[in-house]
Amino acid sequence: MKKSGRILPLAVAAAAIAIGLAACGQGTSSGINLAEEEKAEKNTVNLFGPMEKSDPDADNIARAAHELTVLMAEEKLGVKVEYRTYTAEDYLDKTYDEVIADRVRSNMDDIYLLNPDGIQILGAEGALADLSGLECTDNLRDVVKIANTVNGKLVAIPQEVVAYGLFLNKDMFDKYGLELPHSPEDLLECCKVFKENGIETPIGANRWWLECFVLAQGYADLYNGGNTAAEIEALNNGEAKYSDYMRPGFEYLKTLIDLGYIDAGKAYTYEAIDGEGPDFLAGKTPIVMAYWGAANAETAYGKTDFNMQVIGFPSSYGQMPVVSLSGYGIGTQAEHLEDAMAVLGIMLTDEALTVYTKKNQVISPSKNVEVQCVDALKPLNDRIDEGVYVLGSNAGMKVEQWGNICLIVRELLNGASVEECMAQFDRLQEQSLGTK
Repeated sequence: MKKSGRILPLAVAAAAIAIGLAACGQGTSSGINLAEEEKAEKNTVNLFGPMEKSDPDADNIARAAHELTVLMAEEKLGVKVEYRTYTAEDYLDKTYDEVIADRVRSNMDDIYLLNPDGIQILGAEGALADLSGLECTDNLRDVVKIANTVNGKLVAIPQEVVAYGLFLNKDMFDKYGLELPHSPEDLLECCKVFKENGIETPIGANRWWLECFVLAQGYADLYNGGNTAAEIEALNNGEAKYSDYMRPGFEYLKTLIDLGYIDAGKAYTYEAIDGEGPDFLAGKTPIVMAYWGAANAETAYGKTDFNMQVIGFPSSYGQMPVVSLSGYGIGTQAEHLEDAMAVLGIMLTDEALTVYTKKNQVISPSKNVEVQCVDALKPLNDRIDEGVYVLGSNAGMKVEQWGNICLIVRELLNGASVEECMAQFDRLQEQSLGTK
């Protein structure tokens, strides 16, 4: 690996220092370094993720929350969790997901933080252990189990549920006497009024999250109509077509673009928050889309000069949150499989998740742990508590959702027709069935 060439000189230097320290200790009566002996007796579990263990004095809330749960596991089990870290410069042209896949298949670590597509691919390969035997699974929300179950096995569990919604400048809605939208038609009417009153682009968009409009409309009934398992099975065996689910959302996006409510050219090039964020914060754009945590972060939308409300995406079932899940998984051939299971079991207890949720102000995967969210997030949180949502990622679907829909939406932004986009879904489904 490219990274090993950089570590080796440091390892040699560390070994030399260790030898020197040992020599200094030979004047003691026993000649034994008790601290080193005690450390060596601890079992080690290797965790691979996108971030290193933080400096104890560093001001990084997300890391601190995660590490608190790791410390709980270390203290209760008497093990040591070693962080192994992905950084772009170490892997150059390889993405995080590519690196994770290589490491899992080569049994290089024990616990891995996985993105949805990685969970799906590696779970289908049988490379991830079944976590359903962990005691914490009894407390998991159904959404977590549905999203991360592959071939009947629960192969990943997150520490938080990531929800996406529409971020609205409520003051601008009030100014023009508008109610917050519930249906797709409601949103069109709001955009029409904004446009008539001189707001050039009512919806600020970026190239990553417009897929949420599609997901909210396409899967509203699938996930809330009481027939989820059967509908997914029909998609997986080819009896139903993904394109039939996706078509209404793509047609709706096309309408928003054609009416000038979304600027497709800007959206195609804008990065999330960085592109549309300044106009939203300045009160020039009344609507943007983002994830739950953006309402808490001052670097995003956590500190606005107006009344902000976060709602689900308009759908036939009303305001619809879109939920995407990453998760921790364990390799089936992990060297320290038993210890890794025990560590994850502690990190995902209600006790640990309460600490994590309180620190990060996020939605917990446990149905027993409630988040004390900011007022702006209450409309979104209420819907999730009601069990109303769609999944943006579902490892039980043979066609990966989050990444593929995002890419096809970008084709729409770049001028592709709805029919051309539907043809791409049909090709993906045919590939998943082995018919093309």
